[in-house]
Amino acid sequence: MGSILLPVVARSADGSYLTDLKRGDFRLLVDNVPVPIESFERRAEAPISVVFLQDLSGSMATGGRLEASRRAVGQLLARARPGDEFAVATFAGGGLNVEVPFTTHVATINEAMSLWQAYGTTALHDAVAWLPEIGAEGRHPKRAAILLTDGADNASLIPPHEARSIVRQAQLPVYVLGLDSGDPYQLQASGAKMHRYADVLNLLAHFTGGRYVAADSKTDLGLAMAQIIEELRHQYVLSFRMQRKGKRRDHRLRVEVVGRKVRISTRQGYRGTPPAAWKLP
Repeated sequence: MGSILLPVVARSADGSYLTDLKRGDFRLLVDNVPVPIESFERRAEAPISVVFLQDLSGSMATGGRLEASRRAVGQLLARARPGDEFAVATFAGGGLNVEVPFTTHVATINEAMSLWQAYGTTALHDAVAWLPEIGAEGRHPKRAAILLTDGADNASLIPPHEARSIVRQAQLPVYVLGLDSGDPYQLQASGAKMHRYADVLNLLAHFTGGRYVAADSKTDLGLAMAQIIEELRHQYVLSFRMQRKGKRRDHRLRVEVVGRKVRISTRQGYRGTPPAAWKLP
């Protein structure tokens, strides 16, 4: 039977991380039905697996966006601990390239970044759809993807909603650093979204349990990267088993903390067979 991983970040009402929760404190529901938690990871010192998904399309060459990306990735790598592993994939011209498979050697990532050049069109959603395959190579339960892009998409064959559905299979939160992509909640006088790409990026982050960060290319993204890696260090990772056979479909996920008012960040659903527990009497 396959298992579904749920990276979970739990905060109190004031935004501080809750670090003392135990397996029994969590309640996991699939389609509003409680499901037993199969495994539980909460060690703050546990190593992490992080995929950097970097936009190298032509629009990233303007306004210092590519250099801002390099600085941001470098700032996160500077906070790496022994055992942490990282992978780098880039996309441009309608294609995706896994430049560095998962490695613990930070120098290898830095070398790959030094060769980045912006070119071609942007197939953002096509690239995002590869995250389940790339992320599956990570060794650690605590994991995430970090997407660095200006958000423009002019070449994808996959529509945004389909890309979000595919990414749900990746079992990792996607943190999106949107360079000059705008505020997803800003509206025009007509009531329409001011920045439609930002809205799409924000939805991608939300459905996977990650977070969208809007920044201009001149902004120091070090604070955003520091916050992301702090969240990863404080991740709890829950899992449950799926049935070996059965119809694959979309299922809703919800995680609660029993008896406490807690802000939970986790993925909103998965696509697969029903939980194994549903077969039990």
